[in-house]
Amino acid sequence: MPEVTTENVPAENAIVVGVDGSEASVSALRWAVREARAVHAKIVAVHAWEPTGPTLAPYAPPSARPTVTEQRVRATGLLADTLREVLGPRIDGDLRAADVHAVVTQGPPVRVLLRHARGARLLVLGRRAHGAFGLPPVGAVGRECLLHATVPVVAVPAPEPSPATSGGGPLRWDAGGGRDEYDVRALVARVTAPVRR
Repeated sequence: MPEVTTENVPAENAIVVGVDGSEASVSALRWAVREARAVHAKIVAVHAWEPTGPTLAPYAPPSARPTVTEQRVRATGLLADTLREVLGPRIDGDLRAADVHAVVTQGPPVRVLLRHARGARLLVLGRRAHGAFGLPPVGAVGRECLLHATVPVVAVPAPEPSPATSGGGPLRWDAGGGRDEYDVRALVARVTAPVRR
């Protein structure tokens, strides 16, 4: 399993993936791992976090408020757990452990992702399966990355709820035949040139 770092990882021949622990980002990481194996690239999984402001009542004891160090530890744990979920206990096949880098960076997600993606093959992000209440399936971070990225951006959809779990249970991807695959046609966006305003 790759060690989580706060250092910048060179993006040459890398696929940078934004990971926030959501089902959509798990799908994005799975897709990126398959793509990296196919094109012999490395994976740079990036989790951006920002210190939480005062979310508790002002009279709450200081011990109830997480410190910046505790928040950084949680962010590191979230990224490590997501990598473990996607990659399993060990990495095999064409993708070696040395080809997977995990980076936790404090800062606004758009700025962090765009900085780490400079010079990369792709920036891969997750997106909701469908927009709710007329909202687009690509969130604010995804839209800003699509607008300002200097590399191609792929937005991978979250898994569709299966009939068995449509009652609010966990979401599962049904690839059919017991296969764990994604249909590239299901991707919402693949941008080969940045969009300028």
